[in-house]
Amino acid sequence: MNMLEFDSNSLTSSIRQILGLAAEKHEYWNTCLKNMLKYSVDFTFGLHLAIFIEPYLKFILEGKKTVESRFSKNKVAPYQKIRSGDIILLKRSGGPILGICKVVKVWFIRLNPRKLTEIKQNFTDSLCIQDSSFWKNKKEATYATLMKIIHPVNIEPVKFIKHDRRGWVVLYSKKNKNLEIDVF
Repeated sequence: MNMLEFDSNSLTSSIRQILGLAAEKHEYWNTCLKNMLKYSVDFTFGLHLAIFIEPYLKFILEGKKTVESRFSKNKVAPYQKIRSGDIILLKRSGGPILGICKVVKVWFIRLNPRKLTEIKQNFTDSLCIQDSSFWKNKKEATYATLMKIIHPVNIEPVKFIKHDRRGWVVLYSKKNKNLEIDVF
């Protein structure tokens, strides 16, 4: 497999290259990103890296999984860090970045048993949850972030080496206005 490599020394150009791959493959992304890529305009959205195991990554890229969720005991990203309009780079756990999607709605939820039951009732299908153990494993969580996602597209694999166990990394925040990463 011929892979592009994510260059930590020129992070902005590497991100632009990844976004360019999406623009080549999908009309929506071409329209959305062309001026920014052509004129080196600052990012007008937050940018996130999300790590996935299968089959969830496949379900997103096929358009079957339309809501992504992250549950945690502590207030960690993406909780209170992602907004509607942000872009998520989709990385396979232990593998490359394989896709991109856009967030159009976000729910931040302080969990209790009733709220977890409501999430289960309202989102199981759009989350593509196929195993009841998923919900049992979330009973200890205190926070949930649910994100409605659209326009998933496969891109040419991009090698991205991560040295920690985080499943979510904020690469760029509109609030912060600095493109930073601390995973190398």
